[in-house]
Amino acid sequence: MSTAAPQAPQATHEFVQVDQTLVKATIDSVQKALVMCDVKARCVGISSMPAQETGSVTGIIGVHGKVSGFFQLNLSERFAIRAVQGLLQESFDGLTSQVVDGAGEITNIVVGGIKGAIANSPYAFSHITVPSVIVGSGYQIAFARGLEFVNVTFEHDDPEAILISDRLIHASLSLLRL
Repeated sequence: MSTAAPQAPQATHEFVQVDQTLVKATIDSVQKALVMCDVKARCVGISSMPAQETGSVTGIIGVHGKVSGFFQLNLSERFAIRAVQGLLQESFDGLTSQVVDGAGEITNIVVGGIKGAIANSPYAFSHITVPSVIVGSGYQIAFARGLEFVNVTFEHDDPEAILISDRLIHASLSLLRL
């Protein structure tokens, strides 16, 4: 009779390699910004590749310092409205210029948090651009090779959202070390 414990199966693939400094900065900054908007979301995925973004409101901010690149925050229209309502303490019936501006401001808040969190790392940046907001879906962004890329997917706790696409938030950071 053998007393050896059964061996766990060996993994036949490598795990995704993502810089943990960037992951932590992104998760913490998004969650802190959402608290300011009186909404909650939990991290449900991390990737080193761009995700198929499902939202129709995307805030984009360029960054420059020890790195050059950009951050994008992709939101469903439903979530963007709810988050901006929480941020401004106003009610909106649909996508308005204030909601679009608010989505840009939420993106700015997240980037400010990331900037502070990675200030003493090789990814530090000192300059950011004014936010731009893309409204609509179906666009694609071409990414250069050699970028440090982090995509974090969050799920918003919205019991009334029927579609998963109405609950997902994608926060992406793409950086090139200079």
